[in-house]
Amino acid sequence: MRWDRFFDDLEDQLASEWEAERAALDTEAERLRLSRLEMRQRIAALPAPAGEDAVSWELTDGSTVTAAPVGVGADWVALRDTRPRAGVTLVPFTAIVGIRMTQPDLLRTARPDAGAGSGLSSRMTFGFVIRDLVRRRAAVALQLASGRGMTGTIDRAGADHLDIALHDPGSPRRTGEVTGYRMVPFAALAWVRAEDGLSVL
Repeated sequence: MRWDRFFDDLEDQLASEWEAERAALDTEAERLRLSRLEMRQRIAALPAPAGEDAVSWELTDGSTVTAAPVGVGADWVALRDTRPRAGVTLVPFTAIVGIRMTQPDLLRTARPDAGAGSGLSSRMTFGFVIRDLVRRRAAVALQLASGRGMTGTIDRAGADHLDIALHDPGSPRRTGEVTGYRMVPFAALAWVRAEDGLSVL
């Protein structure tokens, strides 16, 4: 009878050790998975909440935008502001200081679906989308990380910068309407807002 108890105790001890080892392996696997998780994947996994649960984006210019993500690229996110007729705002990841969301959303984004953000847009860079705005001759508003804003039409976009012809919002890009020109590095941008109703995807 004592031997039975002895073997039962050994079996329980072995099961406990295996359970502890499996828990340690699961913890290590989870750390490894999280170490490979990119911000792009987490942003792509965000739901589109409304009201008090809406996501707020804190940007390098000091502003906070309450908006739902409507597209995520390789290094940018497209946001649709909750205000009426606000249009779509393109924000490079480098301009994001913080993202305020509920704890359940925060935890949900840490376990994104395998397919979250894996479409064609996930391979489009910020420069690619800006060059599409050039092709469309779209009027835009730019906000620099310094807090300075400008409006106009982007004439051309290089690998890491753009040229903008400055003019008043709502006016066409005509020589007589242009008030100046600027070359702006992408790294200096907090956001780019396309004219209302323009799809950037």
